[in-house]
Amino acid sequence: MTRRSPLRPGTLGPVAAAAVALACAEFVRSGVYAAYLPQAGPSALGLPLTAVGAAWTAHFAADTLMRGPAGALIARRGLRVVMLLGSLLSLLALALLPLAHWPWLIVLVAALHGAGFAAMWPGAMNLTADAAREGYQGRAITGVALGVMPLVGGGFLLLGGLAQGNASLPLLIALGVQTVGVLATLALPTRTVRRREEGAAPEPGRVRRAARALAPLLPAAFVQNMTMTLLGPLLFTIGPQLGLNYWGMVALLAAGGVVAYASLPFTGRVADRGRARLALTVGFGLIGLALAVIATTPPTWALYPLAALVGLGYACISPGWAALVTGTLPENERPAAWGALMTVENAGTALGPLVGTLAFGQLGLPGPFLVGAILALTTAAAYIVFRRAFPEGRAAQPA
Repeated sequence: MTRRSPLRPGTLGPVAAAAVALACAEFVRSGVYAAYLPQAGPSALGLPLTAVGAAWTAHFAADTLMRGPAGALIARRGLRVVMLLGSLLSLLALALLPLAHWPWLIVLVAALHGAGFAAMWPGAMNLTADAAREGYQGRAITGVALGVMPLVGGGFLLLGGLAQGNASLPLLIALGVQTVGVLATLALPTRTVRRREEGAAPEPGRVRRAARALAPLLPAAFVQNMTMTLLGPLLFTIGPQLGLNYWGMVALLAAGGVVAYASLPFTGRVADRGRARLALTVGFGLIGLALAVIATTPPTWALYPLAALVGLGYACISPGWAALVTGTLPENERPAAWGALMTVENAGTALGPLVGTLAFGQLGLPGPFLVGAILALTTAAAYIVFRRAFPEGRAAQPA
């Protein structure tokens, strides 16, 4: 472990185990619900497509509702037991999936899977925050979160591609990957890597303090997650209207992704040096500006620098939010409070695509970009207007 590592000595192994468990869970979720079931559900399970859609909704609803309780359980019972039980519950749901030939059963299985999945993100993020050196929380959390993202796409592409042939093979792969996730949780620490009063009932004063710290983060979590997911299901639909074919859209996403990854070392350092709110303000300002210009339907070539601008904005937002959350929430109550915060984040993520498609239906191509620009610029302005609600610089140390 070098001085340049964002993690404290001796914590790399547990953080890597949590990241592997989370990555396996994300691989399975994206592959099964977004790619496998829509293709194999009607043919292999005899289910109508509406049941497949209901399963997707039940899974995400259970995940959203259970993140708060999962965070509270981590605070009281420790990380390993909660993430292990969550992974085992997910494995059980996958094992029951081939038996789900009735709509009510596929919905029940999906909800069970969602409840198990709910422990993964609060567990991995809290462990990483505890393991990070002071002043490095934003970069450490962003590094783990971004490291998991390729597995989301990998599950979708692999299980979706295989579902067109042998319908049993994708499920066997999903079971194998989820088993790896279960084994990874066995390497997690039974207690937090940073000393805190585990298992003790929180005092009323501490609960009130945590609630006060959590309150200003809730609207920000909801609005900014809704903003970031507005365009998700529309990307390949609106591509031709913007003059982009499939590969043009892939190149556009790659341009934004490369800029985002390349900028993270710098933007993460800014966020961790006590400028988390500044990073968020700049990030949402850049994204709002880029979306406002795209809403004017500029020439196709202009979309690439605008995608780079969005990538730079995202590179500001991700570590900025991680640093703001870890610097705001009281350490002893952080698992439970962060779980509650993730519930609100998930609600925004779920609502974003609906708002985006409604805007597209009512206003045409400029609609989702215009709504996204308004939301992003409003969020940036809120971080300025309500700056006293956020403890800028509280957790930051020179890096």
